[in-house]
Amino acid sequence: MASDVIESEALIKVWAWFETHRKQVAWGAAIVVVAAFIGWFIVYHQDQKQIASGEALSNIVIPQVSNPNARPAPDAYLRVARDYPDTSAGERALLLAAASMFDEGKYTDARAQFDRFRREHHDSTLLGEALLGMAACLDAEGKSSEALTAYRDLVDHHPNDLVILPQAKFALGRLYEAAGQPSLARDFFEQVLRTDPYGSTSLGSEAGIRLEELKLKYPSLTPSTPMPTNGPTFNIQKQ
Repeated sequence: MASDVIESEALIKVWAWFETHRKQVAWGAAIVVVAAFIGWFIVYHQDQKQIASGEALSNIVIPQVSNPNARPAPDAYLRVARDYPDTSAGERALLLAAASMFDEGKYTDARAQFDRFRREHHDSTLLGEALLGMAACLDAEGKSSEALTAYRDLVDHHPNDLVILPQAKFALGRLYEAAGQPSLARDFFEQVLRTDPYGSTSLGSEAGIRLEELKLKYPSLTPSTPMPTNGPTFNIQKQ
């Protein structure tokens, strides 16, 4: 009974306060409703943009799956990146545009787009791929010194990116070999091979072959660490 009286008194006090502050309450409720609507609209709009951007990118990529020779022009990807800049599909479209330019041998243009990705999407999980693309463009342009620096920077600052790291290390091994630094080349080829000791991927297999070629060319080289003994054997014959 006492609890009923307390609840009644509490309701009377709340109602009295409400009556006194009716206008403020009305305005406050209106603000809450408007804020909730705006929040819903933003989320809905973002969802719709994500869906639309995904469809736009799919319309470019899917025909290529059925016909590998039908390569989309870079401009098609760039349109998606331009129209949907804040979506995951827009990010991927920009990377695909750069990769398409690279495939066409337009290394300077490709590097500019990879660099644009670095500037506009520096928090993206795909940043490492853009940095690898920039280094590869420098490599393809024959700017070996700049490419080597770019690959080293990638290895030093993205040590946990298991997708791009072996590729960057393999490129470093190749560049150091070309520069007449076989011991450094050996180190990087060995690091690649340690990630794929059985040569099950083309990159791991190629690293094993390049490592054996180095040993034949420079007999004084010895492995920096013991290599797997139960992995594949790469037989290289001297010419």
